[in-house]
Amino acid sequence: MTFKRPTSAGWVTLAIAGLCVAGLADMAFAEDAPAAAAAAAPVPNKGDVAWMLVSSALVLMMSVPGLALFYGGLVRTKNMASVLTQVFAIVAMVGVVWTLYGYSLAFTDGGSMTSWIGGFGKAFLKGVDANSTAATFSNGVVIPELAYFVFQMTFAMITPALIVGAFAERIKFSAVMLFVLLWVTFIYFPIAHWVWYIAAPDDVAAAAKALAAAGDAAAKTAAQAKLDEVTGAVGWLAGAGALDFAGGTVVHINAGIAGLVGAVLIGKRTGYGKELMAPHSLTMTMIGAALLWVGWFGFNAGSNLESNGVTALAFVNTMVATAGAALSWLLCEWAVKGKPSLLGICSGAVAGLVAVTPASGLAGPIGALVLGLIVSPVCLFFVSTVKNALGYDDALDVFGVHCIGGIIGALGTGILVNPALGGVGITDYTNITGNNAGTYDFATQMLAQIKAVVATLVWSGVGSAILYKVVDVVIGLRPTVEQEREGLDITDHGERAYNY
Repeated sequence: MTFKRPTSAGWVTLAIAGLCVAGLADMAFAEDAPAAAAAAAPVPNKGDVAWMLVSSALVLMMSVPGLALFYGGLVRTKNMASVLTQVFAIVAMVGVVWTLYGYSLAFTDGGSMTSWIGGFGKAFLKGVDANSTAATFSNGVVIPELAYFVFQMTFAMITPALIVGAFAERIKFSAVMLFVLLWVTFIYFPIAHWVWYIAAPDDVAAAAKALAAAGDAAAKTAAQAKLDEVTGAVGWLAGAGALDFAGGTVVHINAGIAGLVGAVLIGKRTGYGKELMAPHSLTMTMIGAALLWVGWFGFNAGSNLESNGVTALAFVNTMVATAGAALSWLLCEWAVKGKPSLLGICSGAVAGLVAVTPASGLAGPIGALVLGLIVSPVCLFFVSTVKNALGYDDALDVFGVHCIGGIIGALGTGILVNPALGGVGITDYTNITGNNAGTYDFATQMLAQIKAVVATLVWSGVGSAILYKVVDVVIGLRPTVEQEREGLDITDHGERAYNY
């Protein structure tokens, strides 16, 4: 068979034919591409992953060394090592408990009990590996589940560590450890589930789109049932619409009320009101406060779970609210007491950090600044006038700063989320046409915020009282008067923070 070389016209014909085949192939690929894209699972963005891991490290720094130094500097020399050990040991123990069952109880479906608590489906991190992902607050965006796991672990670590400041210098180390083990199990994990266990945005959007596409009454009924199932499988406060961006209720009100209950039930320090109990090192306290401020950027901006404009908003809000609160406390104290103090400005900074926490990714910067300016005078009033009037010994003002500041922040969030005040507005993932924009209603939102505050106060307050009594019966809460006078550094740990 003889091969005949094509003529010029033949080459043109072959070229046209080739282009036609290629065009048909491209058209077929283009038709298949959307289906393929729709079927492809979202992949974590490397920038989001990096930010979440950095944020986790920053939040850990808030506990050790930040909180440990902040609290340690405020106690007397003979109890410095005791406070440092308590905070460090709590961080370590809660990290173990979180890994074994805490993460599962807080962030999995609890079946018929899922409004109240998760299950044990991910106990011992079953099914959690380098390939599993967790949802964020954006459609189509995920992060590695291990990144989410460790980020939330750092929150579980610092929350019970906050409590010990209320009854510092007068509780046995063994009692602290047993109480915290029980408290995170029965108080923290449930409240974290109530507030932060939400439906994945992609699941809500998919169910809403299916409902919109349903053609007949039967299909619409089935699609609506599916949507209700997805949106209903959440913590009960999340389902009620309560907003807590980074832990106003879950962390600060929760720890603050538990601290107050402990301070009252354990009783006052020996010699309280009769002996000088001044902080032994404001230098250490200032270092701790500064570490808290820096670490809090991970706490608040990290709570957006990704790196975008809202992350920047939370970062800026954390900065301006803290600056405003530190300055506000300093000026108020200066006006009332005649002198501006280092302890005052450090306390104000912490109060501002506490107040902006629930609002950090929801308010605008000016709203956050106002929140910071307001919270300090209120907290100052509670740690001085109210505490003195009622006579309770909240040694390091856990209730006056964290609980009161957290309440102001939680209620303020319901106001400042309003777009008319510079807030980001309400997110509605069932709204598939308006960029998830929801409708803000002041009365509805404030009712949800009040519900979250009251529920946290009651569950943590009553539950903590029961747990303190259990610990007191089992091993006793207080050391002897002689041990307390000698100092917990020696009596509990056999060492001193300082050897001169």
